[in-house]
Amino acid sequence: MIINSDAKNEADDQFAIVHGLLSPTFDVRGLIPAHFGTGRTQRSMEESREEIDLLLDLLGLRGAVTVADGAAAALPDEWTPAESPGARLIIEESKLAIARDPLYVAFLGPLTDLASAILLDPDLVRRPVVAIWTGGPGYRGYDEGPWIEFNLSNDLHAANVVFGSGITLWQVPRDVYTKVSVSYAELEEKIGGAGPLGRYLIDQLHEWNATHNLEPIESRSLGDSPAIALMLFPQSGSLRVRPAPRFGADGSLLAGSNKPIWVCEDVDVRFLLEDMFAKIRAFGARPV
Repeated sequence: MIINSDAKNEADDQFAIVHGLLSPTFDVRGLIPAHFGTGRTQRSMEESREEIDLLLDLLGLRGAVTVADGAAAALPDEWTPAESPGARLIIEESKLAIARDPLYVAFLGPLTDLASAILLDPDLVRRPVVAIWTGGPGYRGYDEGPWIEFNLSNDLHAANVVFGSGITLWQVPRDVYTKVSVSYAELEEKIGGAGPLGRYLIDQLHEWNATHNLEPIESRSLGDSPAIALMLFPQSGSLRVRPAPRFGADGSLLAGSNKPIWVCEDVDVRFLLEDMFAKIRAFGARPV
């Protein structure tokens, strides 16, 4: 598996990355730092790279896990790929996948690097690759709002390339990923004693909330973590097949290719959080 993450965008990617790296059944083939637009910084991909390197240091894995930088910005249109080491890593690893052992690629931010890989190598969509994306609006009528979903907003062109490509795609939309909430009290109880790693995960979540929320808050959704749970145990989510849409400039759902995608309509939050917390605690209890 590969994790593609806009790791410094918020405070939830860090939990998903750590959960993936601490799961012994995964054959981790690489991490890809992703951009997260220009709303807060002009070097978002580089900041994601720095955050991934920091997490690898906390885990003692610097140099042991491949890190391949993704694109620095969104695609300019639906036909022009953004060449990057991250897109090339997806292509090369896809060539090694076989039907009984597919390549899973989790996208925790925009779909830029997957769209680029498809545009660079169209045969990718016919290989045994499963892409999992936490992003996009829901489909059940109550996920509407005046704003475009964030991961979608950071590369609409890429989303349209991927959704129209026919690649095997599992989508965890906004109305599902926002339900994976944890409180400060729960985090302290579950991983507060889990050494420098646990402390960092908690502190950076507090810091993000304090910096970016206008009102006091003592919780956060770990919205990227369902991608890890679905790779660990696909039955932990309810996946329903539906025709792939296109996305309008405002993020609205339009008629698309009708190629099938699998939409996650709910996820076993108990399994997801307890497995992650247990692995972080076990790591924190290892002898130094």
